[in-house]
Parts: sequence; C-alpha cells; structure tokens
Amino acid sequence: MASTVKNRPGYGQLLRTPGAWTFLLPGFLARQPFAMLTIGIVLLVQHTTGSYGSAGAVAAFTGVSMALFAPQSGKLADRFGQRAVLLPGVLVHAASVSALTVLALSGAPLWALFVAAVPTGASVPQIGPMVRARWAAKLEGSPLMTTAAAFESVTDEFTFVVGPVLATALSTGVHPAAGLIAEATLTLAGGLFFAAQSRTQPQPSRAAGHARVEHASALSIPGVRVLAVAFLGIGSVFGGMQVSLTAFSEEIGNPGVNGLLYGIFAAGNMLAGIACGAIAWKSGPRRLMVLGYAGLTLTASALWATHSVALLAGLGLLVGLCIAPALISGYTLVESLVPASARTEAFTWLTGAVALGQAAAVTVAGRLADENGASAGFVVPLVGTALALVTLLALRSRLSPRSSGRIAARGMGHRVPVTVD
Repeated sequence: MASTVKNRPGYGQLLRTPGAWTFLLPGFLARQPFAMLTIGIVLLVQHTTGSYGSAGAVAAFTGVSMALFAPQSGKLADRFGQRAVLLPGVLVHAASVSALTVLALSGAPLWALFVAAVPTGASVPQIGPMVRARWAAKLEGSPLMTTAAAFESVTDEFTFVVGPVLATALSTGVHPAAGLIAEATLTLAGGLFFAAQSRTQPQPSRAAGHARVEHASALSIPGVRVLAVAFLGIGSVFGGMQVSLTAFSEEIGNPGVNGLLYGIFAAGNMLAGIACGAIAWKSGPRRLMVLGYAGLTLTASALWATHSVALLAGLGLLVGLCIAPALISGYTLVESLVPASARTEAFTWLTGAVALGQAAAVTVAGRLADENGASAGFVVPLVGTALALVTLLALRSRLSPRSSGRIAARGMGHRVPVTVD
C-alpha cells in the first residue's frame, strides 16, 4: 500500500474553509453523547439488575431504534433542513434518557426499560452525519473531501476516547446513573447549539426544488446497501468490545480499568484516522476498505484468547488502528455514490448500521459473558468483521461510482479520475 505526502491538502487547509468552525465546535460538543449512551446504559442496568445480558438487551433496544429511525431523521433533514429535525429531537432524547434512568433506578421490570429504550434510541441526534453533509456541501468536487472524511473519523474517534472514559468514570466514581445524566445534558446543550448554526446547513431539497428526488431513498443505491452491511461489522466491534472489556474488568476485580482499555482501543482508531488524512494512498477507497476489514478480522481473532491487561490493551490498539481505514473509505465512497440531495440520509444509514451492529453485539456478547465469561464475548467482533469482509469481497463491484467519468478528490491535492480499487 504505497503512499506519498507530496502536495497533500492538509488539515490546516481544511480548517481554513470559510465558516467551518461555526459548525465544527458545536458539532464536537453535540456528538460527545453518542459515545456515552451505550456504555452508560450497560453500566447502569448491570448495576441495577446484576446481569450483563439484561444490560446488553436494553442497550440493544436503544441501538435498534436508532438504526431504524436515524435514516428517517437524515431524510427529513435533507428535505426540511437539519435545524427542523434537531430542535424537537434533542428535547425528546433528553426526556427519554431521564425516563429510562428513573425506571432503572426504581427497579422497574425489564419490559419497562425496553419501552423507554425505544424513544431513547430513536431520538439520538445524528450530528456526525449532519457535519459530514455540511462538509460535502462546502467541498463539492474539492480535493479536500478525503481530508474532511479523515478529519471527521478522527473527531468521531476522539469522542470514543473521551466519551466512554467519562461515562465510566462518572458511573463508577460518582453514581451509577451519572453517565447517562451527563449524556442527556450534553445532548440537549450541544444539540441546541449546533441547531442554531443554520447558515452552514445544506440547503433543504424542498427549498432547492428537488421535486424529483425528495422522496428517493439513498438505500435504493446498491453501493449504499453494501456499505450498510459492511458497517454492521464495525458496530459488532464497538459493541463487542464495550461489553467484553467491561466484563473482563469485573472478572479481574478492577472495574476502573475498563475505561482505560476502551480508550486505548479508540485511540488506535483516532491515530489511524490522522494518518489516513495525512497520507495520499495510491490505492482507491474500495481496496483500502477491504484491507481495513481484513486487518480487523485478523486482529480480532486473538482477542478471545487474551487474559492479560497489557496484551489486551495492545490488541485493542491494533483493532482500533484497523477501524479508521474501513470507516473513512466507506464515508469517502458516499460522495461518489450518492447525489447531494440524499447524502445526510446516506450517512445516517451508515451510522444506523453501526448502531444496529453494536446493538446486536452487546446483546450477544452480554449473554456470552454471563454464561461463559468475558473471553467468549470477544468472539463477537471476530464473527462480525469476518462476515462483513466476505460481503465486501463478494459485492465490491457495487461500490463503483455513479458515473465512470466523474472527477473526484484524491489525496494528492489535485483532481484525478475516481479510482475504486
């Protein structure tokens, strides 16, 4: 995988894009809760029920609800504008998290937690996809698009360094519900702040007169369906690692190390994201995506057999290093696969797929950890990434761009024809 950095448009040039900081700063604050929600639910429900399986099931309801409703939220944002979707969404989310927290602390039956988990997941604000859509609107056809995709991956992963550590520290050091309370507070404050930056949001398709495409779903594009299936594998890594690392930390009698281990895993992803944005890979995004999933499958295959904190931290770092190329390549492909009027929806399909994969993973890994110990839970990331890799290899031809003659951004600071391999 040869590379060069000559004439590479860097992060400094990207961040000098006019108006960028008006949505980057509030977007950074508003997306923090996304990384706190699942682990906050797992820690609270496990504390109140004593079962990782029950905790994983409640978190799974949240993830499934988000996966089902996020694309609809993205479609509405494309049509009516991001602000119109965000304002009611953050209010519903804060109220739903509060209800879930009260029910868990009061010893409510599991079915009641499931009921509260549905609106909690359905109302998760899709800040990451909305920020990516704002970049796409500003950088249409620019060589900075790949840099923007890498920058957003780094930002996402930084939240996954900070978010789980913060949620774990609050839940274990202050109160079992403190992580979720912080999540709801940040969602409300950050979401409202981000929604106020209406001047940088993409023009709603209804206002722009896209009468012919406003009802078309991004999922009708074959490449988006392939990417969504592949991103289920990313979700299986996030969910499987969260539950299994929590169970492992409990098994060794040091629950506080959970946040550190997950932070190291997320830091690997962040570091790889920085490298992906700084290096001009000669391989196209489709090939990089396959290589990323191959690396994920290989590194995840050793997790279940590791019983040392140091070794698990090292393996977690390697797993994290392999995630960024897979994520960045997938998000980069969206720009060439999907018309501008449906990109927020397309990004939310991918985010929703990660949430759905995470939901399935926390459920299965939770059951396995309850019955067979933490090591069994680590099988989930392996199976999920292996299935995603097989899917990519079998259907990679569907990731070809909409037009073979399209000019798109590549990593050298100039335009070249799209390369998908």
